[in-house]
Amino acid sequence: MFLGFLGSQEAPLLGDAAVHIQHFIDAPLFEMGGLPINLLFLFESAIFLLVLALFSHTFMLVMQKRVLTLMPLDPGQQYAVARVLSYLIFALGLVVGLQSLGLNLNSLVVVGGALGLGVGLGLQAVVANFVAGLILLLEQPVKLGDRVEVGDTYGDIVQIRGRSTWVRTNDNVVIIVPNSDFINQKVTNWTANDRQVRISVPFGVSYRSNPVKVRDIAIDIARKHPDVMSEPAPEVIFLDFGDSSLDFELRIWTITQVQTPLTLKSDLYFAIFDAFGKADIELPFPQRDLHLRTISEPAAKVLNSPTIVPES
Repeated sequence: MFLGFLGSQEAPLLGDAAVHIQHFIDAPLFEMGGLPINLLFLFESAIFLLVLALFSHTFMLVMQKRVLTLMPLDPGQQYAVARVLSYLIFALGLVVGLQSLGLNLNSLVVVGGALGLGVGLGLQAVVANFVAGLILLLEQPVKLGDRVEVGDTYGDIVQIRGRSTWVRTNDNVVIIVPNSDFINQKVTNWTANDRQVRISVPFGVSYRSNPVKVRDIAIDIARKHPDVMSEPAPEVIFLDFGDSSLDFELRIWTITQVQTPLTLKSDLYFAIFDAFGKADIELPFPQRDLHLRTISEPAAKVLNSPTIVPES
């Protein structure tokens, strides 16, 4: 409409400019599959891709929150299915859109060659992360909501995207981890089977303590904590005769403090310290015996004297 106005009698002076603009927009920049590519085609393609991306994302959200919640799938599986379906919708829409614009799909071989060249020039990491993301969604070694440890990162998976996975730590900090790290590195999944996690609480007492009494008190403390599971039951393991202590380990199971194991251990340590103090169970401290093979005569006299009087 605007270009028509520029070429109308109401704007005779701008007619030549309108013709030049129209010619500039329609002028082919290059050809692909026999289809001339001009600025108007690029603009329409950009709008089409934007609409297609929004549609596939909306489709994923509707599937995840409205449809898949009615199926017997856990949240991680629901997210994986919705994400894969959105990728398929985007790919199918892209093929249909290119055909509707008159593009010969055989020419995509050229595009594939260009992509291969791009991969060779530095896109290996991007492609590797995208492929790793598909593997994570399909194979599900880790899934949404899992408590994982990869490298120095420890936290809950909150999103699995095409290139990266978002891990939220206990500090409420989101660390973006490349998907390939979950494929190429050793990953600890604390909740792969279920949300039950065993936590070990090591402690020691002096050699004058009764080990049976120590065991009973520690188990009683664990049973009274609201976040410690009664089944599997808490247990105390006698680990070793240490240099200065009898070494024990309290092993408990929890399902409510998977994200905060240090808080649970702190609660148990506070309770152990208080209970052992009331029961006269001494906590250990380093002890060393010093044996002197040779000593000078003046020093021996000083050490053997009953009292040492400081000089005035």
